[in-house]
Amino acid sequence: MTTISKVYDSWDQAQSAVRALQANGTPASEISVVANKYIDDRYATDRDIRAVAPDEPSATGIGTGAGAAVGGGVGLLTGMGLMAIPGLGPVVAAGWLAATAAGAAAGAATGGIVGALVDSGEDDTTANVYAETVRRGGTMVTVRTDETRRPDVEKVLNRYQPIDHKSRAAEYGASGWRAFDEKAGPYHPNASEVERIRRKWTDAA
Repeated sequence: MTTISKVYDSWDQAQSAVRALQANGTPASEISVVANKYIDDRYATDRDIRAVAPDEPSATGIGTGAGAAVGGGVGLLTGMGLMAIPGLGPVVAAGWLAATAAGAAAGAATGGIVGALVDSGEDDTTANVYAETVRRGGTMVTVRTDETRRPDVEKVLNRYQPIDHKSRAAEYGASGWRAFDEKAGPYHPNASEVERIRRKWTDAA
C-alpha cells in the first residue's frame, strides 16, 4: 500500500476530489479528510473539545466525531464530525489518518497531524506545510491505495488544484514561518477568508 496526501485551499475543492475518488473506485475506508472547522457555520465556534475514543459519540454532539474517523465507511463526507487533533484543535474530520492524528485509532500514541503524516510516508517538510495550511483554513485529503492505482488516484486528486507545498512553504516563510507549531494560537479568518475556505472551487476540469 502507498499513501498520497493533498491539501486544498477550499472545502469545495476537497469534497469534489473525495466524490471523484469514490466514483473512480476508491473505497471510502481508504480515504481520510481533515478540514478546518470554518468550512461550516455549525463548526466555526470557539468551543472546547476533547479527543474522544473511537466508540464514543462526538464530544460536541455534531456529526459522529472519532467514530466516523475510525470507521470511514460509506458516506464519508456526510459522516464527518468535529474532533480534536493536537496542535490543530477542533477540526472537521473523518477517516483513518484523522483518527491516528487525533490519537483515537487503535495503537495511536499522543496524536498530531505532522507525526501522522510522517508515519504515513510524507517527508517532514511537506508534513509541516500541510499541517499549517489546514490550520489556516485548508482541507487535507489522504488516500491509501495499491501502488498500481497510484497514478489514477493522483490524477483525480490533482484535477482539483491542490496546493504546491514548495511554493506554499516559500509564501509562509516570507512572513517568518519556519515550521508548524503545535502551540500556536487558533487561526481566526476574516469574512473574505471564510468565503475562500468554503467556496473557491467553481469549475472541475
